[in-house]
Amino acid sequence: MLYIAEKPELARAVVEALGGGDKKKGYYDCGRDKVAWCYGHMLELCEPQDYDPRYKRWNLDDLPLFFTPWKKKPAPRAKEQLGVILDLLKGTDTVVNAGDPDPEGQLLVDEILAYAGFKGKVKRILINDNTPALVRRAIASMRDNADFSGLSAAAEARQLGDAIYGFNLTRLYTLIGRREGCADILSVGRVQTPILGLVVRRDRENAGHRKAPYYLVNGVFQFGDARITAGYRNQPGDPQDDKGRLTDHGHAQGIAAAVSGKPAVVKSVETARGETPPPLPYNLLKLQADASRLHGLAPDAVKEITQSLREKYRLITYNRSDSQYLSDEQHADAPAVIAAVAANAPELSPYPDVADPAVKSRAFNSSKVTAHHAIIPTQARLEGKRLPTDETRVYHLIARAYLIQFLPNQQWERTVVPIEAAGHTFVSNTRTILKNGWRDFYEGEEDEEEPVAAVSLHDGQGGVCSSAEAVMKETTPKPLYTMATLLEDLTRVAQYVRDDKLRKLLVEKDKGKAGEHGGIGTPATRDGIIKTLLERGFIEPKKRGKTTQVVSAKTGQELYDALPDVAKFPDMTALWHEQQIAIEKGDLTIDAFIEGLIAHVGGECARVLRDGLGLKFDKFPCPTCNSAMQRRKGEKGYFWGCTQFPSCKTTLPDDNGIPGAKVDRKDRPIASEIHRCPACGKGLARRQGKKGYFWGCSGYPSCKRTFPDDNGKPNYAVRAGLAVCTGQAGRTGQAVPANVRG
Repeated sequence: MLYIAEKPELARAVVEALGGGDKKKGYYDCGRDKVAWCYGHMLELCEPQDYDPRYKRWNLDDLPLFFTPWKKKPAPRAKEQLGVILDLLKGTDTVVNAGDPDPEGQLLVDEILAYAGFKGKVKRILINDNTPALVRRAIASMRDNADFSGLSAAAEARQLGDAIYGFNLTRLYTLIGRREGCADILSVGRVQTPILGLVVRRDRENAGHRKAPYYLVNGVFQFGDARITAGYRNQPGDPQDDKGRLTDHGHAQGIAAAVSGKPAVVKSVETARGETPPPLPYNLLKLQADASRLHGLAPDAVKEITQSLREKYRLITYNRSDSQYLSDEQHADAPAVIAAVAANAPELSPYPDVADPAVKSRAFNSSKVTAHHAIIPTQARLEGKRLPTDETRVYHLIARAYLIQFLPNQQWERTVVPIEAAGHTFVSNTRTILKNGWRDFYEGEEDEEEPVAAVSLHDGQGGVCSSAEAVMKETTPKPLYTMATLLEDLTRVAQYVRDDKLRKLLVEKDKGKAGEHGGIGTPATRDGIIKTLLERGFIEPKKRGKTTQVVSAKTGQELYDALPDVAKFPDMTALWHEQQIAIEKGDLTIDAFIEGLIAHVGGECARVLRDGLGLKFDKFPCPTCNSAMQRRKGEKGYFWGCTQFPSCKTTLPDDNGIPGAKVDRKDRPIASEIHRCPACGKGLARRQGKKGYFWGCSGYPSCKRTFPDDNGKPNYAVRAGLAVCTGQAGRTGQAVPANVRG
């Protein structure tokens, strides 16, 4: 029997549950059984050029592109391990699918079996926890793999859908974009594009915000020796906005004047005690958010660092987890893990010294563990090795988040006191810390409010409002995204879905997942998508003080404006989820899903071909055919080529990001077809003098106009001064720009 696990650590857990085995190259030999492992998806969809080399060149006439059936090929990083699995399949008649208990985990093993043409028996085990006892229980209750074919079909549909959608619309938008002056790749994706949409809309909402005043009425009340501050509680008849804020200055001042100096009475004193537990351990997204906020690390860098911590140093558990919970059985490992952290990270003192392994926080809850558990330290020790700086920082975050699970909860007492004065109600809301608990040792989170000292009051107690004032505030827009807040928003994009039904579906998708409330993408893919958006120039970092914001760039904004709403909002992900549920249940076939998608893509192709994109980029016309020029990179660097290649083979050199002048055989610049002399209409030529570049009319000497160079373009607003050169050129009576005399 051959077990195929989703990842190496799961394979090791299966081997342990089977009683052990000898490790071979790419698998374990457990006697009658063999256990091999994957590294996630070992196969990837073939690209269009894999079917026909002509598809390597993007051509509008080929759209929409789709293939039936869509073939798969080994992923480059997985060829060796896939070869091991394929060889093992030849010698077995029974396979056990040990992928994660979700659609992707089901598919990544099923697709290997389909690729190999395996005809034997296939069983399925569902493992939520790598604890040996639970793995043995899963093995004892394995089922027929066919019972889970719906999961595999749903994942297959999503994979094919993303490919068809991305291949076609990226080629479509890029090719039409070139016609309209955009030389960039305009990539479009089901997840990528809505993420761009979040950033563009936040930027515009922030920039378009108009400040509006609102008013708070605060009163200071004296009750014997007790002096407290309370805020006015709005009444239904007050002029207020949709957030319950007073909007009329005169009305607010009238309340303050009415209560100042007037008798006051305590209507009630409501006191309740509570506890604040420590934050849960990290999943990948929460770790990326904190690493960005605290250390300025990019999300994709954090994933690579955790990969190193897990595979090279064996210091942390599975790093691409979407869970923040641990199984109940993992609590027994606490003493050994705490000791390992104390040895590996003495800088974290006094965390390990005060951590009590007997404490069991809310993080230990097997019912909330799905395919993975939270990212935590292992029992491994560095034994004299030193971690690089960034690895140390990330390990400390993971270790600290684990250690505080064994510290006491913060304990507090909250007191709410309604006060009445001159017919108006004010409320004092205070919180008193009784025991700070884990917060004494944790600086990763700021407290939600400043605690204050308790005061002694009782129901019906009389006093006076010693003073009151109306304070004007101004509304503020939602802040621009940072990498941390963008990552966090990706877990709850359902709030931006415009259709109520689809919004509920997206939230339902994440039911039972801690930290996910209708998200888009996965912890393993979000950082890569954000990296693509950055590399394509759709979004960019913007430093503001100590904070680095993430904002949309011009190319991203232009692409956003050209897209239909269905592409730039997360509605499509919600709609696909609804269809994947139907596929999983057998109510919809993959073919029907793909047919609908192809029809949608075909309609978008027809629309864009008919209407264009309406992009607003600087267009550099080809001097031969007047089509747009595109900046390309060749063996010797960048150059500009006509977008109508191969029918037009005109090229121009690159000149600081714009098309430069043609060069004759003597390497002397000749007239530009783009920049022309305003005096005579002839092309300008960019030349280099002793003090830098300048532009001169190609009609010289009959036209002696020159212009300063401004980042590769002539500055028409300022003419370069002319002077008679006293050198060799002067003896011939030629005039040259003043800024290159010598």
